[in-house]
Amino acid sequence: MLKKIPTQQVQLGMFLQSMEGSWLSHPFWKTKFVLRDQADLDALLRSGVPAVWIDVSKGSDSSSDEPSAPGSTNTDIAEALPVEAPEIRVEEPVAALPPPSITPARAARVSLGSEMEQATLVMNRSREQVTALFGEARMGNAINSEQCQPLVEEIANSVARNPSALISLARLKTKDDYTYMHSVAVCALMVSLSRQLGLDEQTTRDAGMAGLLHDIGKMAMPIELLNKAGQLTDAEFTVIRSHPVRGYQLLKESEGVPATALDVCLHHHEKMDGTGYPQKLKGEQISLLARMGAVCDVYDAVTSTRPYKAAWDPAGSIQRMAQWTGQFDPLVFKAFVMCVGIYPVGSLVKLDSGRLAVVVDLNPLQLAAPVVRVFYSTRSKLPISVQTLDLADPASGDRVVGRESPQDWGFTHLDEIWRKG
Repeated sequence: MLKKIPTQQVQLGMFLQSMEGSWLSHPFWKTKFVLRDQADLDALLRSGVPAVWIDVSKGSDSSSDEPSAPGSTNTDIAEALPVEAPEIRVEEPVAALPPPSITPARAARVSLGSEMEQATLVMNRSREQVTALFGEARMGNAINSEQCQPLVEEIANSVARNPSALISLARLKTKDDYTYMHSVAVCALMVSLSRQLGLDEQTTRDAGMAGLLHDIGKMAMPIELLNKAGQLTDAEFTVIRSHPVRGYQLLKESEGVPATALDVCLHHHEKMDGTGYPQKLKGEQISLLARMGAVCDVYDAVTSTRPYKAAWDPAGSIQRMAQWTGQFDPLVFKAFVMCVGIYPVGSLVKLDSGRLAVVVDLNPLQLAAPVVRVFYSTRSKLPISVQTLDLADPASGDRVVGRESPQDWGFTHLDEIWRKG
């Protein structure tokens, strides 16, 4: 039996089923576990998470009979409460999706360094166009999806040449332009994932359009909530959770928006175990593109700096996401890892030689052997001459033995290293 209690009433021995508020801010890599460690309890109490759901059939119960989580009664917030999620026909998922495999490139793949200049130009144009597009939406104007098609095409072409270039640049967005550039990043990730799954080019373009428009409902949210640096109250989080419905309504009123974009906009926060929102869809009830959108949306969110949290490193984000049982489609997530890599560009890794390096490009056929730039010796605890190694080449004489946390080493300049030509 599930029961919601204020975080301050949590005790050791309770089975944590889920946590209220933004999941990005909670202190654990997973939920659904018995709380046994005092350090974990202390971290939860400090986290700002307002309330949790416990399963009293799997762990201890609380002493209070009917506890309720604290929340805000702010009048302005209450006026912005969401409407009911509309009933729409969910796109039928691909029935027999084959196991993900490395698919042949559809365009000649170039190195990340070679694509960086072009990707930078695409990013700059994207920033201008998406800012203008979302500005129109904030004023309540209809979206012209035809104006988005050339931008999706540009992004798709850059991703075809080297997916990591644009995806990695988009990760460097600031917290001020997060809402706009997050949509560009999810567009690029959706295109890359579509190709990895072997979807046809029209479906790939539709997926890119869906990624570009998936968060348009954020434009109906109060700006002060989008930019709030601290923990959201229950009432504020309820408002933010209405953005898929608000986005769906906005796109529905616009002309020419593909049904796939409507679907992904409404359902990119659904989870495979049925605990997502707004309709609590489960498993195959969630379309393939919405399942893809869920993974792409979360990855870019956790690897980006937000008003209320610092970015997680790319490799650490993949590791954490892999532990969130029930959230993502395992098949889609496996294909996604093949897109961005076990060690995505920008990851800090330790080599067998004892050197630290930043991943600067992927080897699609050998994901555990990326191209890296070494710059530090863990043995001497000193910087060393920067050197680029292709670990897929036996002549490199080295290999990755694991990921490292940049925070643990105090490195704040890794982006400068991997962006160098």
